[in-house]
Order: sequence, then structure tokens, then C-alpha cells
Amino acid sequence: MTVRLRMNQAIGLAIADEMRADPTVVLWGEDVAAAGGVFKVSDGLIDEFGPERVRDTPISETGFLGAAVGAAAAGLRPVVEIMFIEFLGVALDQLVTEGALFRYLSAGEFPVPLTVRASAGAGLGFGAQHSGMLERWLIGTAGLTVAVASGARTGYGLTRSAIQSQDPVVVLEPRRLYAEREDFEPGDGAAIPLGRAEIVQSGSDVTVVGLGGMVPVIREAVAGADWSAEVIDLLTVSPWDRRQVLASVAKTGRVVIVEESPERGGWGTDVAATIASRAFSSLQAPIVRVTTPTVPVPFAPELEDRFIPTAAEVSHQIEALLSTGKAAAPWWEREGVST
Repeated sequence: MTVRLRMNQAIGLAIADEMRADPTVVLWGEDVAAAGGVFKVSDGLIDEFGPERVRDTPISETGFLGAAVGAAAAGLRPVVEIMFIEFLGVALDQLVTEGALFRYLSAGEFPVPLTVRASAGAGLGFGAQHSGMLERWLIGTAGLTVAVASGARTGYGLTRSAIQSQDPVVVLEPRRLYAEREDFEPGDGAAIPLGRAEIVQSGSDVTVVGLGGMVPVIREAVAGADWSAEVIDLLTVSPWDRRQVLASVAKTGRVVIVEESPERGGWGTDVAATIASRAFSSLQAPIVRVTTPTVPVPFAPELEDRFIPTAAEVSHQIEALLSTGKAAAPWWEREGVST
């Protein structure tokens, strides 16, 4: 049955569906139980599943994420909420040098079916210390999958697949999309395979690759254009779907990568390098990356709105590439702003 849900509701439904299907699934995090989560993702779950399976934790990411790694190795399937992705910084050791490597270090004896959820991204005025995407902290970690929701349907589907995985998965939730509604049909068949991208829109002139909150921006940028764009939602950024992207580039000969990441060190650097080394003969023009400037996320609304790649900037970059065969400078260079 098709439902219309906000993204936060869809993710909560995915957790509930997995908890109904598997009694080993538990939810831990700060304010996830009695308060229903600060972004109301887990609203109502404690009423259905009780305090043994839905637990509020102390304000100690190091402690409860470490406990979740151990619980996963011992047979549970913990879903851990990190309120803001920045808060993961104090517990990176638990995730990247313990949870992600446990199966390898135990010669396969101890899988770690752990899901770490975190709100992420700019656009709601939370300031420099609470507005990063920060997938770049994680994507180089062997044994760890990193996925990013781009709406209610993908939030539901990625969350279900993450909880079912036998290895640790981080699902980032762009918080400015929590309130965005979408029609979709939940259920077992709605799980989205990890590591596989989706073609949002077919096209022939240019491949536009996006992730998370940038996918709606790309859709707006290409709507009604007199050129044909093939839009790809990566969905999983580590490992990302090389086959799908390279096949599209072979068809269009041009690629624009749109990311809510800094120009220096964003995930698009890996995508661009792979295309350049494996599909160079297909390229008819330089690879273009549309990014944020490499500066802290501003707090002032008018600056934050400018910081995030806009549909107008994405459209400008695509049109410049198609008309000149060259990559246009980013907006801050065109306007003489130093980063």
C-alpha cells in the first residue's frame, strides 16, 4: 500500500518494520526512547517495543557505540543514533578500528551487524559545529559501508538494508529533508541494496552524479532544460557504484558531480579520479565538481544558503560545460572570494 510520509517518519517506519521482523534488533541513543528522538525519527517506538529494546543512553557516544559494537558481535542487531554526525568524532575508534575491522580480525568468526544513523548536513541554521555531512571521515574505512538518504523512499529502503547487513553500516540523514514528504510503498520489497546507485532520470548530454540532499537540488537544476541530463543518485558512497557511473559516462561523454562536501577532500574526488583513469577515452570535456567552498558552514541564513550548492549554480556549471567544453570556475572564484 502506498503511503505519504516525511523522511523522518519513513526512517522510523523502517526501524519498526525490522524490529517487528527480528527480535534481536534494538535501538539505542540519546533521547530516542521517551522523547521519540530530537528529530522524531523514533517517535512511538518505545510504546510498541518497550524499554528493553528502545533505550535512552547517557551522553557518551564513546560508551554506547562501544557497547553496541560488542552487542553486535554477541548476536544483537543494534541501531545506534548519533544525534549530529559531528558527535561521532569522540567515538570514531569504536567504529572504524573496532566495529569495521572485527570480522577481519576474528577471521570471520564475529560479524558486526551494526547500524549507525546520524543526522547531517547544512540548511537549518545549526552552525559550523553541527552542519557538516562528514562522510569523508568514513569513506576510506575498509569494512564499513556508508549510505546517504535522499528522501523518504530511499531513507526507508537504505535503513532496512543497513539493519539487515551482517557488517557495520552508517546511514547519514540530511536533516533538512526530514520534513519533506514523498509517496512510496513500504515493505520487504522496498529495501534498497547497499552499494548500488539509481538512475533518477535518463539522459544523453551529460551525467550528473549526486548524493543525499543534493539529489533534489539536481532535479530542480535539470527540470525543463533544453539539454538532456542523466541523473544518478549514488545512495551508497562507500562502496559507490562504479559500474553504473562509468556506463553512464560512456554514454554521455560529460560528467558533473554535485556534492555537499568541500572542494578539497570531498567524496567527488574519488569519483572524478576513477572516471579519469577508467573512462578517459569516453570524455568529451573536463570533469566538473560542484561543491561547497572549503570553509566552515556559516550560521547566518543568507550565507548558509549560499554555502550549499544551489540549483542555479548546478545549472550554470552544466550549461557552461555543454556550451564551451570547459569547466567553469566555482562561484566564489568568479566573485573573487578567497577560500
